[in-house]
Amino acid sequence: MRTLTSSLNRAHPYALGLFRIVIGLLFACHGAAQLFGVLGGAHGGGTLAAWAWPGWYAAVIQLVGGALVLLGLGTRTAAFVASGSMAYAYLSVHQTGALFPLQNGGEDAALFCWAFLLLVFSGPGALALDGLRGARGGDPARLGSAGAA
Repeated sequence: MRTLTSSLNRAHPYALGLFRIVIGLLFACHGAAQLFGVLGGAHGGGTLAAWAWPGWYAAVIQLVGGALVLLGLGTRTAAFVASGSMAYAYLSVHQTGALFPLQNGGEDAALFCWAFLLLVFSGPGALALDGLRGARGGDPARLGSAGAA
């Protein structure tokens, strides 16, 4: 049992890094779909009107924040902004229809909100550009588990 636990502990930064990459990619894809009409577009096709509140701004946060999280660049800050935007989306759009995410269509917003909040507290994990900055003289303690990997 000790061997399994130590193996899992060694893999932790890489599992966290993979989690960060997947969450960032999915979030960036949502933003790209809404801004550029790719991957199915916004709401089944098309794009959002530029500067339209709050949808266009949310899409920009999704694209840029998702890309930053994917790359592991400024992960905690980008994840904090992304988490806040999804909390706002859930509370202002989805929860007005019903209380629970399965009833109001807010599963994506709720999951992204909590996933990004996890990254705020856990850091980027392995395979992050933040870790490269730490290796060049940055403060590894500030980088979370990326500095320890």
